[in-house]
Amino acid sequence: MTENKIRIGIFFGGRSGEHEVSLMSARSVLSVLSQETYRVIPIGITHNGEWRIHPADLQPVPSGELPGKHTLEALEANHLQDLIAVTILPDPSDPWLYLLEKAGQETFLTPASRIDVAFPVIHGSFGEDGTLQGLFEVAGIPYVGAGVLASSVGMDKALFKDVMEANGVPVLPSLVFSRKEISQNLQRIITEAEALAPYPLFTKPANMGSSVGITKCHNRSDLIEGLIEAARYDRRIMVERGINAREIEVSVLGNESPQASIPGEIIPSDEFYSYRAKYLDNASELIIPAPIPFEISEQARQLAIKAYTAVDCAGMARVDFLIDKNTNALYLNEINTIPGFTKISMYPKLWEASGLPYPALIDRLIQLAVERQEENEKSERVFRRSA
Repeated sequence: MTENKIRIGIFFGGRSGEHEVSLMSARSVLSVLSQETYRVIPIGITHNGEWRIHPADLQPVPSGELPGKHTLEALEANHLQDLIAVTILPDPSDPWLYLLEKAGQETFLTPASRIDVAFPVIHGSFGEDGTLQGLFEVAGIPYVGAGVLASSVGMDKALFKDVMEANGVPVLPSLVFSRKEISQNLQRIITEAEALAPYPLFTKPANMGSSVGITKCHNRSDLIEGLIEAARYDRRIMVERGINAREIEVSVLGNESPQASIPGEIIPSDEFYSYRAKYLDNASELIIPAPIPFEISEQARQLAIKAYTAVDCAGMARVDFLIDKNTNALYLNEINTIPGFTKISMYPKLWEASGLPYPALIDRLIQLAVERQEENEKSERVFRRSA
């Protein structure tokens, strides 16, 4: 019976340069959700941040049809006129999705579906950075993935590096500048960046994923272009020392007792694992397990769990490392609290290679969301003064 199914709100799209990547991840997740166990409620978020759903996706899904496909395809084709507005309320006693219906100058809320668990598949700003997680917390809805703290710290590359250094995790040296500094005092920024390390340098938006806005800079001209490009996507820009590196990734799963997968290696088709190499040219190679010495593999797995627990992560994360080809030194690059879930994404592939198939991984993530909510609800919300 449909009434006995767990109602999963899948949130995808979003106000981010990673909007299109989110749609690819959502299609992949929707394709493996068991229709016998789950009732899928797709919530598509436009580039402008509007929450939308296709009316057909509020009905039971015919056998063999992709759950949520109407909402997903409307966002992919930018046919927003086919979608209707929805919202949730910041009220823990009312975990429902509502239709927003207008009549003249008035707007009415009409209950559309209960949401038992939210599954955000939104990469980047307003989805992976703790903002959406904060809404779920206030609304009392269990959700897949990291909480507000881990999401926000993990999203900000500069702040995350500070936390890693405080916990003794090796990271590459970097500097952070504001967009305003770059526009008003570019020469000073160039001087400080070139004093950090010899070229190549990397310029990155502090808050962005999928390699959006990242430039490998071989000279001063590249640096200027890279700073301007990164500033398009964030008001805080990182300049980081570049090394001749191998790119290693580890998937982490769990709440209080996280586990790390075997590491995998990325052989990018570009000179680094750029957006084009990840999603466009289909020429990058994923090697699982990574052909690295056992001691480096174990060090990466241990550091991945250390980083995960240091930011109080939950549910899932992919932790990315760089190995210096000249010295074999291992550096933690970043943590992704909503990793890619496309058909080529490393996070599910690493768990499959570690013995956990993709559908079972999705089930486990939903279970972890419920377990964390149950643990959070043990906290008392009223202070009772002792006599």
